[in-house]
Amino acid sequence: MPTQPLSVQLYSVRDAVAADLPGALTRLAGIGFTNVELYGFVDRADEYAAGLRDAGLSAPSGHAPVLQYDDPRAAFEAAKTVGVHTLIDPHHPAEHWQSADDIKAAAERMNTIAAAAAEFDLAFGYHNHWFELEAHHDGVTGLELLEQHLDPAVVLEVDTFWVTVGGESAPALLGRFGDRVKFIHVKDGPITRDTSTQLPAGQGDVDVRAVLAAAPQAMRVLEFDAYTGDPFDGLAESFRFVSELER
Repeated sequence: MPTQPLSVQLYSVRDAVAADLPGALTRLAGIGFTNVELYGFVDRADEYAAGLRDAGLSAPSGHAPVLQYDDPRAAFEAAKTVGVHTLIDPHHPAEHWQSADDIKAAAERMNTIAAAAAEFDLAFGYHNHWFELEAHHDGVTGLELLEQHLDPAVVLEVDTFWVTVGGESAPALLGRFGDRVKFIHVKDGPITRDTSTQLPAGQGDVDVRAVLAAAPQAMRVLEFDAYTGDPFDGLAESFRFVSELER
């Protein structure tokens, strides 16, 4: 299996980021990460850029609520400042997935944003939760219906844990989406919306091996939505597990 670089969503260590961003980044670098996925960076771009530089980290991707912006240029400019190449909207609320027309409208908005992002040499993408998979329209999940309306320029970051919670096979979905998937969120634990039960990769009910095998082209982004222990320790366990699988 081709080895892809490992990244980590900084939301996993959000308390540490809020208290001491440079210290949090240094701790992640100490685990072995060379890449991170940003959140909350649009209004702190210079601070993030300095912290990344000092820790020797890169940020290929970053999350920002771009679909909510009337004018996304500030997010694009911040992404350029911190070195992000792919800007990803992490959440389009569940009420917008209940009709095929709403999903088509969301796709059209994403297509427009992707075209604007391209002028900044940025890619644009979308990250799912569970509700896009629970919604079905004529036998097609909401996320797959969205994908059918997306321009080729729009990428997907598939959160494989939430796909599983939504009742779908993450490996099968990744196979259907193919190369449009440029990033995957790798998480594990019991298959429940209760994020407090999440576990390091390889210790829960998600078939992480099959997930990785189904998306050899995608950057692996490790994440906890929540973790009852020290999230840095849990991320180190996930890092070791995935690294051993793909050695």
